Amino acid sequence: MQIFDTHAHIGLIHSDPIEQLRVVQEARRASVTRILSICNSLHDFAIVYETLQVSSSVYHAIGVSPSEVTAPGKDWIQTIEKGLSLPNVVAVGETGLDYCKKYGDKRSQIELFITQLDIASKAKVPVVIHNREAGKDVLDILAERIPDQGGIMHCYSEDAEYARLALDLPVYFSFAGNLTYRSARNLHETVLTLPLDRILVESESPFMPPAVYRNKRNKPANTVKTVEFMAELLDMDMEELAAQLWKNSCTIFNIPE
Repeated sequence: MQIFDTHAHIGLIHSDPIEQLRVVQEARRASVTRILSICNSLHDFAIVYETLQVSSSVYHAIGVSPSEVTAPGKDWIQTIEKGLSLPNVVAVGETGLDYCKKYGDKRSQIELFITQLDIASKAKVPVVIHNREAGKDVLDILAERIPDQGGIMHCYSEDAEYARLALDLPVYFSFAGNLTYRSARNLHETVLTLPLDRILVESESPFMPPAVYRNKRNKPANTVKTVEFMAELLDMDMEELAAQLWKNSCTIFNIPE
């Protein structure tokens, strides 16, 4: 069995390079044999990429999250464009909108989001989408600007009706450890509603651990528990589900299975 963790903030799990490599090795022992490393800032990307480029099992996304909207960095557009030419950099992100924390103002967040969608379109790569209490604006913007290569609604938190609307776009829906929480009925319903070929799984580490690890620092190896729960929810064999999720992940990131 092979599992693809499509969203892990490895730089936030540990700052020490040796520990970051250990996180990847531990994940491989747990059958999480590929990871998409996500950055919040371009500074974070540069440091983590340098550490993990020795690992063929780690892919990368480069982008500026809503939390960095007031200080994306000098020449940030050129930095993203240059980063997309590096080996194993396969997506722009994470980027999107976050109206919960009120980073900057809405207009600035929207401009940052749209610019990165356009960068992804030009580079012909997908975009990793952050959506927190901004569902309508995210969907409206994607309807106009989503890259042909599509995107990933990461750590999906909306309901099944929102997913049905989003299915008209070339997007995948990625579920994190909060899927395993008993209270997450909206997520359970959504998984049961979605086509199987549009679903992904992620750790969102060091956040959103599966219920069995709740209140602990999350890590990519724990993604196995989310797949296990999803298989039970769908009444599927776990290895069969993992194989489909793996195929979906490779498809959206345009990498060999």
